Amino acid sequence: MIARELSATRRPQGPPRLKDVASKVGMSTATVSRALTGRGPVSPGTKRRIEAAAKELGFVASCHASSLASGRSRNIGVVLPYVDRWFFATVLDGIASTLTAAGYDAALYNLQGETSRESVLIDFLLRKRLDAAAVVSLRLTPGETEQLFSAGIPLVGIGGSLEGAPTISVDDLDAGLRATNHLIQLGHCRIAFVGGPAEAGRSFPMSSDRRRGFERAMSTARLPIHERNQLVSDFTFLGAYQRIKNLLAEPEQRPTAVFAASDEMATGAILAARDLGLDVPRDLSAIGIDAHPIGGTFGLTTIDRRARRRGTHAAQLLLRQLVSRGTGHGDHELHRAHFIARSSTAPPGSNSSPA
Repeated sequence: MIARELSATRRPQGPPRLKDVASKVGMSTATVSRALTGRGPVSPGTKRRIEAAAKELGFVASCHASSLASGRSRNIGVVLPYVDRWFFATVLDGIASTLTAAGYDAALYNLQGETSRESVLIDFLLRKRLDAAAVVSLRLTPGETEQLFSAGIPLVGIGGSLEGAPTISVDDLDAGLRATNHLIQLGHCRIAFVGGPAEAGRSFPMSSDRRRGFERAMSTARLPIHERNQLVSDFTFLGAYQRIKNLLAEPEQRPTAVFAASDEMATGAILAARDLGLDVPRDLSAIGIDAHPIGGTFGLTTIDRRARRRGTHAAQLLLRQLVSRGTGHGDHELHRAHFIARSSTAPPGSNSSPA
């Protein structure tokens, strides 16, 4: 008798199984599976009972088994040009948090030039490890989108229109117009613009559209655009800081305002001005784009593209496609950015921003 009891206590116990949870609550394994995976109708009270029993037993649903049963990997690919830039990281956060809440994982693909681009698309097509894909600021050819669709991979784009796929973007030309007109309406005539390099054919013209908005606003107001006030940087704080400091160091025809195509570059402009003994906004007004958290610290007037919200919305569109088992429609949503007035912009010679 004692030997049998010792043997029983030493028998290795495996992890709790689905049928153990079902036995504890006195329900079928099918009902328990529906409650724990969220796929299928279960009353709220039953779901709570099953979840409590699963927690008590230490049961964790097997993603692998669930994938085999559903025919899905529960993985969604996210393709980004950079992961070390605030905007892209914030878009990714919106996507990943939405997918996680829905029981999906985000597989990150960081592009590193054309060679990496081709291997990423081949990975999508040949390995078929993904249920869907979100592409951020990457212009796909019609042939590439068709290949993804033919492989059964729903697609959503962020940043510009993709043929046959739903896409979400912000009107960057309008943002450039509004930022420049804000400075013009305050009374500024000598306005500098700092943007990024011209985009290659595989990227959407984000910086170029903002520059075009700047040029259009200046032209409409019949204000001159001086070549020396047209700066190209790399969207980073340090790159813009040095270029704008060089520009402001020459007092002759010094601009009274700077429109930067990102908040990081605009913040670089503010610090460059202060290092030269200039007051912001009395001697120099500055406006940026993105609503980067650092801008709030410096009182930066900005145009908020709502990066995280765009990521969340893109993930929701993909999840809807997975439910409907379709590739969606090629509708392009063009949103208007949100203007945020702070203390970094004011009429020339003024110490405070307008009400």
